[in-house]
Amino acid sequence: MKSITFSLPYGDKSIYVEIPERNILCTSSPNDVLGVKDEVKEIERAIKKPIGYDSLFKHMKPSDKVVIVSDDNTRITPVHMIIPVYLDELNKVGVEDGDITVIAALGTHRPMTNEELKAKFGNEVLKRVEIRNHDFQNTEKLVNLGTTSQGTPISINKDVMEADFVIGIGNIVPHHIPGWAGGAKIIQPGVSGEATTAGTHLLGVRQSRCLLGEVENVVRSEMETISQKAGLRIIVNTVLNREEKIVKVVAGDTVKAFRRGVKEARKVYEVPIPAKADIVLAGSHPCDIEFWQAHKSLYSSELAVKENGTIIIVTPCPEGVSKMHPEVLDFAGLSSKEIDRHVRTGEIKDGTAAALAIAWAMVRERAEIIMVSDGVSPDDAGKLGYKSADTVEEALTMAFKRHGAKARVTVLTYAPEVLPVTRQGTI
Repeated sequence: MKSITFSLPYGDKSIYVEIPERNILCTSSPNDVLGVKDEVKEIERAIKKPIGYDSLFKHMKPSDKVVIVSDDNTRITPVHMIIPVYLDELNKVGVEDGDITVIAALGTHRPMTNEELKAKFGNEVLKRVEIRNHDFQNTEKLVNLGTTSQGTPISINKDVMEADFVIGIGNIVPHHIPGWAGGAKIIQPGVSGEATTAGTHLLGVRQSRCLLGEVENVVRSEMETISQKAGLRIIVNTVLNREEKIVKVVAGDTVKAFRRGVKEARKVYEVPIPAKADIVLAGSHPCDIEFWQAHKSLYSSELAVKENGTIIIVTPCPEGVSKMHPEVLDFAGLSSKEIDRHVRTGEIKDGTAAALAIAWAMVRERAEIIMVSDGVSPDDAGKLGYKSADTVEEALTMAFKRHGAKARVTVLTYAPEVLPVTRQGTI
């Protein structure tokens, strides 16, 4: 029986797996889109031709205090190239490096270590400006701004609120909460308080369907409202190919530039599939650090799997399920309705963790999930409501036993960064 060998990125290595050719429905990765020849020139082009503005720095004064909000080491945005260009442009209008601060937009992630800051931002940025980790738990470092029309309480990083000019840097990829990462998401959840993040995330998972791939939705609107109140003036967003090379940079108005960027991002991430499969084999790269990131593999997999099918998540997760939200294991195995009920009654205090647990449960209620991971123990996988396998081969054997020898398999090599689209229509 002829087999085809697949390579799944797994941390800093690859896992190879053979699947009988007769069982393969399709394999989906981000589309082959060439990166630009000169990435720095593409960054400079975007900054000099901003979307929605004549000039990004037209109204800036030399005395302005500038905050650059950048995503953290859980994202692959090449900020080590972007920020130096921005610093040079700010210097040209009289803003000195000493008046510029970079905030690592952790959301509710753990603080970045010095080594991680060096790897993410590069030595030049570290030497020129101060970089601070956002602290979502310290209320003294947050400013309260009331609530949104949806009832979301707004609290924002104090350094951001005290700045004269706020710039947000991120990357545009599909995301299950606001539809796409990028744009206003750098503020919420990037530099927001925990209650703010819980509010938007619960709003997202309480929708009738996963928002992955949708541009206009209630969560995106909520995030853009919050970012406006936080004073986000401009964004710089990248679109990267699967080699993590720049395909496009968009800069300018938070709303207009983001939507232009999504159009470019679809060319990379929107992939056709012929039909839904019995089994989806999903690699979590580049979201490998902990399951709090790797869970993004679930939502593209859900779009590609049949009702009551099987999803196999292959992820290293060297930091386990979640460093900052370990209590999620206490309730993640409950049904989505039970988790939501416990949130509404106040029995579950961590709303952000609850929101993700609801999302995980909603996928689990549609498909069996098997986890292959060196970092998530079988016991913890069980607490998530998942089965566990030591190898991909063992997981496939379990899935074929469940669905039969003729079961069809779809392989998503970079599951967090694909948006599967069937012949029946788009997402």
